[in-house]
Parts: sequence; C-alpha cells; structure tokens
Amino acid sequence: MEGSSVTLTCNSDAQSAVNYTWYKKNQTLLNKEPQLVFSSIQSSDSGEFYCSAENELGKKTSPYININVKHRPNLPSVSVSPSEIVEGSSVTLTCSSDANPAANYTWYKENEWSPKASGQIFTITDIRAEHSGNYYCVVQDTTGHYNSTLHLIVVGGKSLLIMNIIRLTLVVLMLIPLFVISLCLRMKKTRSLKTELNEPVEMIEMRETIDNMNPVI
Repeated sequence: MEGSSVTLTCNSDAQSAVNYTWYKKNQTLLNKEPQLVFSSIQSSDSGEFYCSAENELGKKTSPYININVKHRPNLPSVSVSPSEIVEGSSVTLTCSSDANPAANYTWYKENEWSPKASGQIFTITDIRAEHSGNYYCVVQDTTGHYNSTLHLIVVGGKSLLIMNIIRLTLVVLMLIPLFVISLCLRMKKTRSLKTELNEPVEMIEMRETIDNMNPVI
C-alpha cells in the first residue's frame, strides 16, 4: 500500500566479499547496498527492480521483481461534452480518477436515491429541460469512496434562439458607434479636401474683380 515501508534484499552465496547494486528497469542504478529501502513508498515507485552481485571472480544479475503499489482513488474529475447543452441533443458526462486497483464509478442526480448509471461515462440521449440539475460521480474501492459534482443547464430551442438574437443585437450595438465614427471621419476628410480645392478658385475671382475696378490708362 502507498505510504508503507518496503525493503528489497539482495543475497548471493560467494566465498569472497560481494558488492551489491540495485537497479530499476530502464533506469540508472538506485544504490550500492544489499538492501533497497522505501520508507514511504509511492505509486510512482511501481515497476520492476533487479540487483547485481559482483566480486573479483565475476558478476551475476537477479531476475526482475515487480512492485505494484496500491493506492486509494484520487479526488475524481468530471467533465461534460458539449459545453453548451441544447434540448434534444446527446450529452456525455465523464468521470476519471487515478486508483490502484481500479475503482468502481457510479453516477447520481442530486435528491435522487437510485443511481443513474455505472461506469466512467454517462450518456444522456435526447436531453430535456427536466434533466437540468446537479450530477455527481462516486468513485469507490475497498479503501473508501469519493465524489465530484457538476451542474447541467439544458437550453431549450426557443431559449437558444432568443440567446442568439440577443448576441446578434449586442454585436450590432457594438458596431454602430464604430460605423458612426468612421462616417464622421470620412465626412471631415471630404470637407477638408473640398476646401483645399475651392481656395485657388476664390483667389482668381478676387484678382479679376480688382482688375476690373482699376481702369486701364
């Protein structure tokens, strides 16, 4: 069990002194002692181990010994797919927890005593508004049980249409100020351009007027 103390001991019959080395499969050596001690073994320590015995006459390697560290389930995580639930669609609830040995999964709806489903995956086909509410997944093994909750909100067809209309309205309201600003800038630019084009014409007209007032001698 996870958290317990575990000792692996390597022995070899030899007439001269033997040096011992402990290894984990596919990893480097762990120590150079006859014993490999785990004072508080963890699930990550699971795997295959072996030792070697060596002296001046040669080296021998032991068979593998497998360590399978059992541990209670972790707090389960729950998820729902799709995230936006529309009435009449199919919805999948998923529950997962790391446990050794494998745990049992059961789905419940809040305020209902009978289970809705067993297993990690709970699928609701043709979901309706009355399916809305809190669902929780219970993970259980010989050491105890744990649960996590998620909340489902089922959106009806009319409600979804209203939501989409509201979203479209909000987008339009956001775009109107930008359109007005853009229009004002265009009008301002057009007026400025007209003013620049009209100035030379006005100067020519003034000159012609002055010439007409002065008689030619």
